[in-house]
Amino acid sequence: MKYMLMVLGNQAEYDAMEGKSDGSVVWTESTLKAMFDYMGAINDDLAESGELIDAQGLTAPAEAKAVTVRDGRTVVSDGPFVEAKEVLAGYWLVDVANEQRALDIAARVYECPVADGSVVLPVIVQPVDSGSGEA
Repeated sequence: MKYMLMVLGNQAEYDAMEGKSDGSVVWTESTLKAMFDYMGAINDDLAESGELIDAQGLTAPAEAKAVTVRDGRTVVSDGPFVEAKEVLAGYWLVDVANEQRALDIAARVYECPVADGSVVLPVIVQPVDSGSGEA
């Protein structure tokens, strides 16, 4: 069964990772390294087990574009949407034996090292629609 495991973030966290923090959250080089090493180990383990389809981290929300169409014209605006507090920061697409395995991987993802003061959001686990009417 295929599942997408999604991690959420916000612009303030991305800013803090780039050293542009308001002081409430400070990502050090060692904390960033610990996070990337941890995520890399998850990716390596999933690749070795044959469960990993894809995994990507996304750029900051400030780099996102929202596209709509009005009166037949494409309208492009900055950011995913104004009201967004949390946005998709990255994902894993996995093919696993069952839902419990996907939940176990998500629990491991949730334990990733973060900077002191960071708000750790839940990992969202959602089945991928196979197109057969069943997840």
